Amino acid sequence: MRTQVTAPIVLMILTAMLGCSAVSRAQGPKDKLETIKPVPFTAVHLDDEFWAPRIETNRSATIPYAFGKCEETGRVENFVRAGKRLRGEELKDDKIRGYSFDDTDIYKILEGASFGLSVKKDPKMEKYLDELIAKISAAQEPDGYLFTARTINPDKPHHWAGKNRWEKVRDLSHELYNMGHFYEAAVAHYLATGKKSMLNIATKNADLLCKVFGPGKNEHWPGHQIIEMGLCKLYRATGEKRYLDLAKFYLDTRGPNYKTYAQAHKKVLQQEKAVGHAVRATYMYSGMADVATLTGDKSYITAIDRIWENVVGTKLYITGGLGQPGGPEGFAGEYNLGNNAYCETCAGIGNVYWNHRLFMLHGDAKYIDVLERTLYNNVIDGVSLDGKKFFYPNTLSSSGTGRRPARSEWFGCACCPGNIARFIASVPGYVYAAVGDAVYVNLFAGGKAELKVRDTPVTITQKTRYPWTGEIKITIEPKSPLRFALEVRIPGWAQNTPVPSDLYRYMTKSPAKAKLKLNGRTEPLTLHKGYVTLDRTWKAGDTIELSLPMPIRRVLANDKVEPDRGRVAIERGPMVFTAEWPDNNGKTHGLILPDNAKLTSEFRKDMLGGIEVIQAKAFMASMESDQKPLTKAPHNLVMIPYYAWAHRGTGEMDVWLGRTEEPVKAVLAEAAKKAREQREREAKRARQQKEREERERLKKEKQKNKK
Repeated sequence: MRTQVTAPIVLMILTAMLGCSAVSRAQGPKDKLETIKPVPFTAVHLDDEFWAPRIETNRSATIPYAFGKCEETGRVENFVRAGKRLRGEELKDDKIRGYSFDDTDIYKILEGASFGLSVKKDPKMEKYLDELIAKISAAQEPDGYLFTARTINPDKPHHWAGKNRWEKVRDLSHELYNMGHFYEAAVAHYLATGKKSMLNIATKNADLLCKVFGPGKNEHWPGHQIIEMGLCKLYRATGEKRYLDLAKFYLDTRGPNYKTYAQAHKKVLQQEKAVGHAVRATYMYSGMADVATLTGDKSYITAIDRIWENVVGTKLYITGGLGQPGGPEGFAGEYNLGNNAYCETCAGIGNVYWNHRLFMLHGDAKYIDVLERTLYNNVIDGVSLDGKKFFYPNTLSSSGTGRRPARSEWFGCACCPGNIARFIASVPGYVYAAVGDAVYVNLFAGGKAELKVRDTPVTITQKTRYPWTGEIKITIEPKSPLRFALEVRIPGWAQNTPVPSDLYRYMTKSPAKAKLKLNGRTEPLTLHKGYVTLDRTWKAGDTIELSLPMPIRRVLANDKVEPDRGRVAIERGPMVFTAEWPDNNGKTHGLILPDNAKLTSEFRKDMLGGIEVIQAKAFMASMESDQKPLTKAPHNLVMIPYYAWAHRGTGEMDVWLGRTEEPVKAVLAEAAKKAREQREREAKRARQQKEREERERLKKEKQKNKK
């Protein structure tokens, strides 16, 4: 049986495309590969206690705040100045400031704001977007070129951009990177509002790129990837095949023998390991998946499958983060997973994009397992609970000093706030998916989804307190009885498998098993690719009760991960927990959690927006100096979800705790040594200062005696 599954919003969007000059056909182009399709976030309305407040905070706080920062820091003014230059008006200030990619901060926030308009009307925001798009349009040069870092002052453009257009596009100009983000925002805005104002700017620029780049023309590729994804979205929206061809060209012409940092050391199809800048890499892998889906070229899939195995097997942090110490904001060697991690927020978002595309290609829950781990830990750690402070890197151990020990209100290089703004708005789009006769339940969140199966409206409702509990009730309501297969994911963590590799494992296997009831009757859990299949004729009111046990789990790393030897991490459900200084007498680096210590948890509604808290009888080790022995005392350990740390001031934090004294001793000895050396330096400076003062006193006294 084959059924066509769509969401009502998609039909409305396709209908809206009729009669639009920027769109060449009413129906979007068909994929060459039959892949799973997500149920659009606009058809999924969450009302739970975890995601619904975050999505609303993103809409009402993060997006307006981020736009305000773009106004305050001159990013919006850059478009105004470029527009004046093109109109021949006098510019009192034509100096290029900031980064060559600052334009994208506005594009990303604009995309997130458009997502927000898709689910909730906001006339004030829509008016602001119209005005902002008008400023962007005025900054576009007559042939379609859009890059304020050159247009403001063509004679003295940004020093990363080069004297001429595209001259340094493989390095740091970001001319193509900027457009990739713009295309994605333009499509989002068009689908949200039906307005062509931004889409027409995008197609005008893309038409220019198609004239400039290609075989026998300019054969340079973008230094920072994302235009490949953007062009694929533009192709889906317009049906203009040249855009897809250009996306494929940028992938195929990339490398070899260029920078590893930019994944150009080899041709993309020959790459075997994840290297270089993690954001660039995950955007490229996502673009390869898009091109494979649209062209039918499976060689891209073979390559990204191979690279995925390398990442999940040797380079993935327990939080789902990517970006290792010693790496160029990205990947380093295998198993080099030091806890002074980089784990950029944007790389976490890229990891979600990549794994979601791999799921749509393969239909395997292992990709959603990685996606969920990244989402609930690395990604949402990147934004504060009030939506107005942001992490760039997301470390797994902090001393409260050094590189960004707290979230910041903004950054000079502000890529992460805009990325968070556009991503959080789209989270409902990761909950469900469909293809043929199958509807997938991938994530668990309270709310309602409305879709169509063979033109029959179907409503799927979830009631759950996930991720705090594993009790999920799913109600199926087709308008009339209808047969289709419901694929319900059983997470890897509920099957004694934290990640789909041997990089991490649980210390002991839990005997607790997931259980599923259909209309009150227990069903056998026969899994295929991580899903239990319920293929039947569904009637209104049919219910599934899924119970996912959430015991507290101890996680051990592969012994090849040297920094985590002798250490343990704590999980419950999809969440990683961490120890932070306010709950542990001001320190965490000396914590020792014995293997036999009993772990308990409780939900505290009044703490950090409502969180689960884990406690245990542990020990706190200390070392007065590196020349004295380690001592330890009983300690009441308190751990909170990783995403919730750094809301109460700066101080120590650790995800991986010592199981015995040995791993803790080395850390404390090093800290004690640094403290001793610091005291010695300060004492030396004090002595030197005292000696200078004494010499000055003697000098003055000598001069006085001479008189």
